[in-house]
Amino acid sequence: MSVQVIPDKSIRICADRGGTFCDVHASFPDPEKPHERKEVVVKLLSQDPANYSDAPTEGIRRVLEIATGERIPRGTILNTDKIDYIRLSTTVATNALLERKGHKHALLITRGFKDLLLIGNQSRPKIFDLNIRRPPPLYSTVLEVDERVTLVGYTSDPKAEAHAVQFDEAGKVKRGYRGAGWDGQGHAEGPGEVVQGLSGEAVRILQRPDLVKVREDLQKLFDEGYRSIAIVLAHSYTYPEHELQIAALARTLGFQHVSASSQLLPMIKMVPRGVSSTADAYLTPVLRQYLDGFFSGFDEKLRDGKVRSPRVEFMGSDGGLLDLNNFSGLKSILSGPAGGVVGYALTSWDEERKIPVIGIDVGGTSTDVSRFAGRYEVVYETTTAGVTIQSPQLDINTVAAGGGSCLTFRNGLFLAGPHSAGAEPGPACYRKGGPLAVTDANLILGRLVPDYFPKIFGKSERESLDIEASRAAFDGLAQEINATVSEDKKMDLDEIVYGFIKVANETMCRPIRALTEARGYATSKHILATFGGAGGQHACDIAQLLGIKTILIHHYSSILSAYGLALADRAYELQEPSSTFYTPENRGVLRARLDKLDAQVREELGRQGFEGSRVHAERMLNMRFDGTDTSLMVLPSPDDGDGHEDFEAAFRRVYKAEFGFLLEKKAIIVDDIKVRGIGKTFDSLGESVFKEVAQIVTRKVDPAKADSTYSVYFDGVGRVRETPVFLLSSLHVGDTVKGPAMIIDNTQTIVIIPGATAVLTSKHLYITLE
Repeated sequence: MSVQVIPDKSIRICADRGGTFCDVHASFPDPEKPHERKEVVVKLLSQDPANYSDAPTEGIRRVLEIATGERIPRGTILNTDKIDYIRLSTTVATNALLERKGHKHALLITRGFKDLLLIGNQSRPKIFDLNIRRPPPLYSTVLEVDERVTLVGYTSDPKAEAHAVQFDEAGKVKRGYRGAGWDGQGHAEGPGEVVQGLSGEAVRILQRPDLVKVREDLQKLFDEGYRSIAIVLAHSYTYPEHELQIAALARTLGFQHVSASSQLLPMIKMVPRGVSSTADAYLTPVLRQYLDGFFSGFDEKLRDGKVRSPRVEFMGSDGGLLDLNNFSGLKSILSGPAGGVVGYALTSWDEERKIPVIGIDVGGTSTDVSRFAGRYEVVYETTTAGVTIQSPQLDINTVAAGGGSCLTFRNGLFLAGPHSAGAEPGPACYRKGGPLAVTDANLILGRLVPDYFPKIFGKSERESLDIEASRAAFDGLAQEINATVSEDKKMDLDEIVYGFIKVANETMCRPIRALTEARGYATSKHILATFGGAGGQHACDIAQLLGIKTILIHHYSSILSAYGLALADRAYELQEPSSTFYTPENRGVLRARLDKLDAQVREELGRQGFEGSRVHAERMLNMRFDGTDTSLMVLPSPDDGDGHEDFEAAFRRVYKAEFGFLLEKKAIIVDDIKVRGIGKTFDSLGESVFKEVAQIVTRKVDPAKADSTYSVYFDGVGRVRETPVFLLSSLHVGDTVKGPAMIIDNTQTIVIIPGATAVLTSKHLYITLE
């Protein structure tokens, strides 16, 4: 290796640790052309305990070797002087939740509500199941706290505003409650100090917590080995004082992680707020433990947070980057797939054409599907592994069908998934004695060519895919299948193998239809952006099933989750509870509260290095019709109402789109006020792929330019023995490849079916179907 001089703080590294592979994308100044950046891609197995303990650290070590030209032995503490930033997405918290391997923790809750989270919200997802198996709660024990606050008045009072407690500007009671139940003497329905909550509501303090008793109870928990707690007290979203006192007390006793629901999620509804807090207390310690291990592979500068030190940023579930202080278990549940959504959204969207894009990430273990129509689609309540969590997350639908999905034949049915071969042992062809998987099927059909596939398999990590192991396993399965049918219905090996691919493709189409047709969008009027290691092998088949005519495959599609990290923006958001009607009179007050949060968000992003035009703020209200409990987070557009943040017009538009009707005579209530600040990583990503295609001069590629030919099976055509195999690196912008063909680079194989045409652009393969 020749040593190369790389400037300090110049290497930018993004690592995505998935279920099967860990992908690393890095860039650094080209030593031969200092004004240009050289890009490097490293792909390695997520788990390979015989060779390394942590995949992202190993990937970064390999990047540093490539960039500096110096040999760095495994196990060395890595020097970070040359690193500008490291951006990580991880599935550690997701896997801990799915596998129920989180951290033991205790729940502290208001006395009398001990079983609240166990009872839940009475929903019955499997109403006809005779043997309901409810997932157990995440917490291990419950400690009831003898404290109580209540709200003054009644939500169903038709004259609630007239009867409500009135406060002066300092928050002191100016006039007490005057509605039904008033005791005629004090400020409320009974004794107890009345204070103004964060939401503006009047809160009556019935009993303050006995901190001496709480301290004794916490000490017992600590002595029993608990180091993580979740605190969920009634009405703490508007009056967090009691939670804050207990949280401070717990920290002085040595509890390493404290999830106070009022700080984590200051929203009304105690059950989702409570479940989210227990999820955070369950997952964050596991995440921190993983991150401690990650940081231990580097020198101390990586973690000290100083301006001159390299930055470490994490992908949050909502598609924004977070610093170490703001990253938690609750915000990392969709950390892995979020990078891919950012990647395809920013590289596939055209602001002028505005054609919505479906992103499909076909990974090793699962397939993640999302939709982008100019703005990330975010949901605020999701259920993962039976746990309903309130936290902003990208709207991603996942199915257990990917390259590692196990293929089985049961009761006359071809099955693909839900079980996965994972990275260890992996599919049969990985040379570790694994089961048959989708990857084996693609290998047998010729859609993967062992000579071009990375040689990272076997005990030495230097062997190629083992096609004979796949063929032997499929031969046995074919005999089993043909033994169940009559002589005239027996199938040859290719038909059986492609049958499994068809099942896997249909499984992948299911969540796409849920995101489009089920919500009133025509699936065929979308563009399909496929990525993930197995995306290129299935793209054309899936588009054909859905009636989609245009496919975009980015040059980095097989590592797009890592590449998306390089494009992602820094995000920081603040939220406050509210409890007010949306009226012309209140509009100014709500706008003033938004202005206050806006200023705080910009100040924090300024501290993180984003200022001026690089900061964009989204101002939202969480609104609902009076008498309903379904609130919607509303972001007004310039086309709504008077064009000046007309939240009422925006709410009516969003509500009508979601439910198909409006409650015209109902008043509108604002439950929450929220500002999301975005610090832009790039001012512009250049012209869109569609503009490039419109201007490009295309030319048909001479078949002689193919690097080789290979026998590939196609639906309806059968085996095409001389299918041309083109190397992506040997093609030039404007080159046009007609199917049947395959295009291959170091990290992916793209199958072009008969009737499809692929045009190479500067950053994409632009595929059209007849």
